[in-house]
Amino acid sequence: MIPYGRQSIDAADIEAVVEVLNSDFLTQGPKLPAFEQAVADYCGTQFGVAVNSATSALHIACLALGLGKGDWLWTSPNTFVASANCGLYCGAKVDFVDIDPQTYNLCSDALEQKLIKAKANNCLPKIVIPVHFAGQSCDMQRIRQLSQEYGFKVIEDASHAIGSQYLDRPVGNCQFSDITVFSFHPVKIITTAEGGLATTNDAKLVEKMQQLRSHGVTRDEHLMRKEPEGAWYYQQIDLGFNYRMTELQAALGLSQMQHLDQFVAKRHELAKIYFEAFANTDLILPFQSDDSYSSFHLFPIQLPQRLNRREVFEQLRAQGIGVNVHYIPVHTQPYYQQFGFKLGDFPNAENYYQHAISLPLHQTLEPQEQAFVITTVLQILAKGG
Repeated sequence: MIPYGRQSIDAADIEAVVEVLNSDFLTQGPKLPAFEQAVADYCGTQFGVAVNSATSALHIACLALGLGKGDWLWTSPNTFVASANCGLYCGAKVDFVDIDPQTYNLCSDALEQKLIKAKANNCLPKIVIPVHFAGQSCDMQRIRQLSQEYGFKVIEDASHAIGSQYLDRPVGNCQFSDITVFSFHPVKIITTAEGGLATTNDAKLVEKMQQLRSHGVTRDEHLMRKEPEGAWYYQQIDLGFNYRMTELQAALGLSQMQHLDQFVAKRHELAKIYFEAFANTDLILPFQSDDSYSSFHLFPIQLPQRLNRREVFEQLRAQGIGVNVHYIPVHTQPYYQQFGFKLGDFPNAENYYQHAISLPLHQTLEPQEQAFVITTVLQILAKGG
C-alpha cells in the first residue's frame, strides 16, 4: 500500500535516539530545551513549549489563555476533532466558522459576520483557533485585526504547517496570534513519533504552559506560595497534567529539524507533478494563495460531481493506493450532535467533504509510486468512475 503520508527516518535520526538511550536522561534532560529552542529559532519566535502531542499543546494553550466554563471557543469545522475538543476539555462551549471554498481554511469573511452577530447577542468568543489546513496558512492578518476589534485571543493550529510561510515569514512566529501549535505525528512534515509544541512570544504564557504540562508542579522558589523546606522541595500550584515530551522524542525532533526545509521542498516538487498531471482534468486541485507558502502536508483533490467518491476511494485502495479523506466536518460527528449542530450549518465544509480525497504526498514517495497514482486516477476519470 502506498500511504498518503509517512515518516522519513534516516541513520542520523536513529543515532540521535540511540545516543539518548545510552545517556543519563531519558526524560527531562538537555535535548528537550534544545529542541524547543531549535523550533523557536526556525519560526522566529521567542519561546517553544514541547509536549507529548499537539492535542496536549492545544489544551494547555487554551488553559494558559484563561479559557473556562461559560466561554466560547470557535474553530474550523474542516479539521481533526482535537481543534474543537480542546475547548470542551476546558469546560468551554464550542462553535465553528465555515471555510473558504477555495483554500478550505476558516473564512475570515464568515468570521467577521459571525462576530457581528455574536456581539449583538453578547456571546463573543474568548479564543478563535484558525487551522492551517494541508499546510497553507489562514488569512492571519485579517484574523488578527478582527481579534483586536472584538477582543478574542488567537491560537494558530499549525499541526499541518511547520515549514510553511505566511507573508514571507515562517508560520509559528506569532506575529498575528498569541500561540501557535505544531504536530509531530508520524504523518506530519517532521516527526517525534508522537509530540507537539507551542510557540509564543509571551513569557507568562510559557511559564503557565510549562507548569500545566508537568502536573502543575514547580521547583522554582520564586513561584512557590511559601519558602521551600529544602533542596528536595516542590509545590503543586495548579492542576496540571503529565503532558511531557521525552528526551527520545526531543532528540528525534532535533535531528528531524535538520531536514525540514528539504522535506518541504521535496513535497513542493511532488505537488508540482500532480498539478501538471491533472491540469487538464475536471478535478479541483488545491488552490494556493499568493500570501502563503504551503508545507503541503496534504494534497486534497475534489472529485467532479459525476463521480461517486466512495467508489473512487475503494477503487484506489484496491489498487494499493492509500488515499484518505481529510476531514469529516467536526460538527457532524455524533458527539457534537448533542450541542445542537446539524447538517447544513456549515455548507462549504460539508460540500468540500463530500468530494474530497487526499492523494499520497510525502518526502519518501518514489517517482514510480507517484506515476502509478497519477495513471490510476486518470484511468478512473476516463472511465467515469
